[in-house]
Amino acid sequence: MHRCTNARTRRRRRAIGALVHLCVCALLASGCVRARAKTLPNGPPLDVPAPPPRIVLPVEAAAEAPAAQPPVPSPEEPRRAPARPRPAPAAPAETPRVAEEPPRPAATPPATTTLQTTPAAEQGEVERSIRATMTRASADLNRIDYRALNKDARTQYDTAKRFIQQAEDAIRMKNLPFAKNLADKAAVLAAQLSPSK
Repeated sequence: MHRCTNARTRRRRRAIGALVHLCVCALLASGCVRARAKTLPNGPPLDVPAPPPRIVLPVEAAAEAPAAQPPVPSPEEPRRAPARPRPAPAAPAETPRVAEEPPRPAATPPATTTLQTTPAAEQGEVERSIRATMTRASADLNRIDYRALNKDARTQYDTAKRFIQQAEDAIRMKNLPFAKNLADKAAVLAAQLSPSK
């Protein structure tokens, strides 16, 4: 009796296993099937609609209407003398406006290649002052032993020398405000580096 139940149980398990195996195979097989569109064999070609008409806008926004020409008199009508233009009516006296427009700035002169903000009369005096500052800075730098300076002091020394050279170039270009600024910077750096007098 015990053997019969074991055999039945085994058969059921095998049947269930086979059924599960069949279901899995069926599911896998259904995934492999490709969907294909149905086509009509040797059918008529598809009708492709024509493209819509193109709308081309004119390049010119609006063409000006030709000037109206005087009508041509018919031979039956008597010819008239051309009408004389009427004189323009006299403009009424203008009344002062309550809110006046702000005055327009005067036209600026064309730009020149040199920057000149110093009046010509003072230009020589300003240039002499700048050259004196440059000379003082150079004298301070000449008293310094460059080899004895540390790295930062050498950088400051080189910067002061460069400012003096740039100030000289600015004087040649007649850019005196820029030259004065550079000469003043060079003098400050040189004064900081120079040994006490």
